[in-house]
Formats: sequence, structure tokens, C-alpha cells
Amino acid sequence: MSVFNGFEGLVKNLYSSFYTDLKISPASGKTITLTPQQLAELRTVKGIKNFSLVVEEKALVQNGENQSVIYLKGVDDQYRYVTGVASHVLREHYEASTDFDLGTEESPRLIVGVGIEGALGIQADRNIFLLKVYLPRKSNTEQIDMLNDISSDTIRTSGAFAIQQDFDNKYGITNIDFVKTALGMDANSFSAVEIALRDPAQVEKVKEELQKILGSQYVVETKYEQNRSLYSVMNMERWVIYGVLSLILVVAAFNMIGALTMLVLEKQKDISVLQALGANKNFIQKVFLSEGILLGLIGTIIGMLLALIIIILQIKFHLIPLEGGSFLINYFPVKPRLFDFVLVAATVFVIALLASWLPSKKAAAQVFSLRSE
Repeated sequence: MSVFNGFEGLVKNLYSSFYTDLKISPASGKTITLTPQQLAELRTVKGIKNFSLVVEEKALVQNGENQSVIYLKGVDDQYRYVTGVASHVLREHYEASTDFDLGTEESPRLIVGVGIEGALGIQADRNIFLLKVYLPRKSNTEQIDMLNDISSDTIRTSGAFAIQQDFDNKYGITNIDFVKTALGMDANSFSAVEIALRDPAQVEKVKEELQKILGSQYVVETKYEQNRSLYSVMNMERWVIYGVLSLILVVAAFNMIGALTMLVLEKQKDISVLQALGANKNFIQKVFLSEGILLGLIGTIIGMLLALIIIILQIKFHLIPLEGGSFLINYFPVKPRLFDFVLVAATVFVIALLASWLPSKKAAAQVFSLRSE
């Protein structure tokens, strides 16, 4: 479970680099309208560290015969401060870079995911690649006019980012003014507002305040609500792992049942002595019940101590490597949680209690005699 926690934390950190603490999006449709007065009001909300205005649309990007459909994300200058994307931009040979050049409306620059970089057959950090970008404009007619409803522009690349495959194969980031002009959007229209908080622990409080200010036409989502499917799957996987662990413990409990049953057979004379001394059925049952619980307790303590030692060694020395070499890390990540230890201990106690109940009940129900024939 600690290994699963480690992988879960790694995935959450990767997704946190792209998803912000809060996101304001339209309740219906694809765009929201925010006036300068509303934006000024957003800046006064206590708890907001910074926010970025975003316009996002599907686009076709071409490099000669190579082409790729991407989510083109136009962002303003504040975007680098509300997400961690800028820290994942790479140089040639995939070395870390601090460059985050989005260009201007007249001379835009495009930062693409490394998956798109490969699909287009380019080296995005070299500004020699001039790409064709096709974007759909808003149209009031049902029929598409290729001349008026599809914008065609050129754009140069300035870098590539590597975060996670879901983003690396889908997203390209550029200047917001360039995208708005290409889409024919007015000055107060946006796809979303992405927000970074001073204290992420206050996310629910700030969310409620923003929802009151903006009203029902806007949706304010937390980082986890922006990607419900991922976190729901991870939560379900956690309980599946716990279920498999419980099943293993149930199978192991049959050994305890067998051991206690043999103990009852071996201690027939001792039980007869206790009965002769006045011990009732409840007392005899408690003796064998305590034996089973003690076995479970000793096994739990030893197992948890060994697990804790292995976890500490893995964290410090990375003893167990990840094979393949295509991962972001080359060792199994682990993250111990007190709740997991308590949950496992409680589960072992319940299973040990149930496994001890049948043999102890059988021992208390039998009547033995000290006389030998």
C-alpha cells in the first residue's frame, strides 16, 4: 500500500504541474465573459496568489507532410506563475530549461509537448521550424466557409515540455492574443481562468467565495474536480488493493484455525483439569480466543516493523529499482501513511478474532474426562 501511495503521489505531482488550484470555466458553452471590473474584483479576493487568462481550442498543426491535432492553449504572461509547466520546458537533448517564450500576437511562439514534437518531426527548442496552424473561427451559419471560418496562420516553436503522456501528446501553449485573434474572439471572452492560491489548504473557502461573486453562469473547480476520473480511479484502486490484502489475510487465517484446532486436541487433559477446578465454558473459550488474538498481534507487530524498515531503506537508498529506464524515476516510490498501518492492524485483529472464534467455541463445548480406560 505504501508503494501505491508513492505512485499515487508521483502521479498527483505530475498532474499538479498542469492543473491549477482553482479553475473558472463556463457552466455551458465554451467561453466565459469577464469584464475588466470583474477581473479587478478577482484580484481583491483574499487567498488568490495569481491567476492566468486562458483560451483553448483544438487546432491542426502541420510541418510539411507531418501533422497533428492538438489542444492549442493561449495563455497570458502570468501562466508561468500559476502552473508548473515552465519548469518542465526542455532544451536540446532534454536538459532542464527556464525558457518559456510565448512570443507576441504578431510573432507568436509555440511550446509543445514532447509527444507532439515527435509526431511533427521537429526539434522544438530550435526556432527554425515554421509550422502552419489551422483554427476554427466562430460561425453563425451551419455550413463551413473554408475562407472565413477556418483561420490559417504560421507559428515558430520555442521549446518542448515533458510532464506526463496525457499532456505531452495533446497540448501546445502559445500567446493568448494570437489565439484570440485567430478565433475571432472579443477582448472580454476567454475559455477559462486558472488560479494559484497562497494556501492550497484554503481551496474550498476561496472556491465558495468565487462562486458567490461570479454566480451560476460560471463553474469553479478545484484541482481534483478538474480531473475527477483520474482521482476516482486511483481511489478505487486503493480499495481494490486493500481488498486483495484482506483476501490474503483470510487465506492465512486458515493456518491459524488449523493451529488452534490442533492445540485444542493436544490440550484435552489440560482442559479437563480446568473444568475439574471449576472453570466454566466462557473461561475456556477466552483462553483459546486470547491465544489466537496473541498470535495475530505478534504477527502484526513483526510484519509492520519489517515493512517500516523496508520503507525507510527504500526511501533513503532506493534498494528496489524500476526496470526499463523509461520512467521519470528509476526506483519504486514509497510513501507510508499512518492510516494504512491502522487500517491493516484493525483488519488483522478482526480476522484473527474470527479465526480464533470457531476453535475456541469447539474447545468450550467439549467435555473431557481425566479417567483413563
